[in-house]
Amino acid sequence: MSESTPGRPAAGAAAGAAQTAARYADVERALLARWPETRLEPSLDRIAALVELLGDPQRSYPVIHLTGTNGKTSTSRMVDTLVRATGLRTGRFTSPHVESLTERISLDGEPLTEDRLVDVYQEVAPVAALADEDADHPLSFFELMVGLAYASFADAPVDVAVVEVGMGGAWDATNVADATVAVITPIAVDHAAYLGSRPVDIAREKAGIIKPGTTVVSAVQADDVAQVIAERAAEVGATVLWEGRDFGVVHRVPAVGGQMLRLRGLREEYDEVFLPLYGAHQGQNAALALAAVEAFLGTEPLDADLVRGAFEEATSPGRLEIVRRSPTIVLDAAHNPHGAEAVVAALEDSFTFSPLIGVVAVMADKDYEGVLATLEPSMAAIVCTRNSSDRCLPPEELAETARGIFGIDRVYVDPRLDDALDRAAGLAEEGGTWGEAIGSGAVLVTGSVVTVGDARRMLRPRGRS
Repeated sequence: MSESTPGRPAAGAAAGAAQTAARYADVERALLARWPETRLEPSLDRIAALVELLGDPQRSYPVIHLTGTNGKTSTSRMVDTLVRATGLRTGRFTSPHVESLTERISLDGEPLTEDRLVDVYQEVAPVAALADEDADHPLSFFELMVGLAYASFADAPVDVAVVEVGMGGAWDATNVADATVAVITPIAVDHAAYLGSRPVDIAREKAGIIKPGTTVVSAVQADDVAQVIAERAAEVGATVLWEGRDFGVVHRVPAVGGQMLRLRGLREEYDEVFLPLYGAHQGQNAALALAAVEAFLGTEPLDADLVRGAFEEATSPGRLEIVRRSPTIVLDAAHNPHGAEAVVAALEDSFTFSPLIGVVAVMADKDYEGVLATLEPSMAAIVCTRNSSDRCLPPEELAETARGIFGIDRVYVDPRLDDALDRAAGLAEEGGTWGEAIGSGAVLVTGSVVTVGDARRMLRPRGRS
């Protein structure tokens, strides 16, 4: 076959793709071989040493930093979309990922390509090795991911970085950056073993992202949590803008494919804002995002059409995301009672599924009993299963807890997620088993970001984001 034969370019492209995949797999293995992100040692020493060796890339652009218990990723994505609509170039760091590590680091709204992630890793890895030599413990997976993100943003370069904390705030690796704007989503209990068992204790850790001169944009909080935020802001000379006082959702109504909002920003109101995401909590996230961007950009109100256009483009994979019809299958990454409450409220607000069948796999270190108790009134039955993480609670153990909440007849066990999905779809289509209308049933896959990611890979066509 001559070099001009049409088949050769295709063969070359296939070989190139295979080489990229192999390089990326090597990098992924190297990253995952480090301390897992669930292992937390309260110190910024290692990440500080890494970014110093890299030339402190996190100081080469302003940062919008987000913390809180739930809603951080959705709010981060909305902030990113709205900032880009103004013509600025963005970098975004979020965690955990739903399907691919590359999702964690985005430039101008698009995840890094596998090739680019490999290139950045190869640039940073020798520097990380030097940092490891001088530390008591090597850099963790999450710390190195933060270093990769900050280096990527500096190389781009970006006009602003939108950065979501991994866990907590003060000791989170992302906190080597100083926030121009700090966004605090609602604070509840999660990661109790690391952050504390009371929201007020967790708030002290999360308030650590507030630095001198920072503008803080906070969701409505419990009184004791709000006091912690206010005290930290006063201590360092930061300004706090509060949802409900300085900005918020004036009006919302469910709409086909999402909701219509009237948002009060810091300087004016924006009417007829369509948000293609479900639930009052996403409306609240939109208000936070709007206020954060207004605070970042300065004194001038944003153009109303720009705001509408940006929110129309908002996406949040794995957050009340419909991935199939007949029956409808919805994915949501709720993994704590506060998140489950938001899901239940959104289902009641925006859908009329009957029956709703749950497919649930959870991490063993989460308050899964609280999650199940919150979900129970909305679900006709639950299928307990397993996700791909070695931290996953065994399905039979989850089922044992579920039987005490749902009753024996409403609990099923399928250790394989694909089998659990098939069973749940069948139960949803039967409908009449629980005296419900046949044909209106749906499946909710929930309990963990990993569970949602696993299901998303199974259910969505290849190539769709």
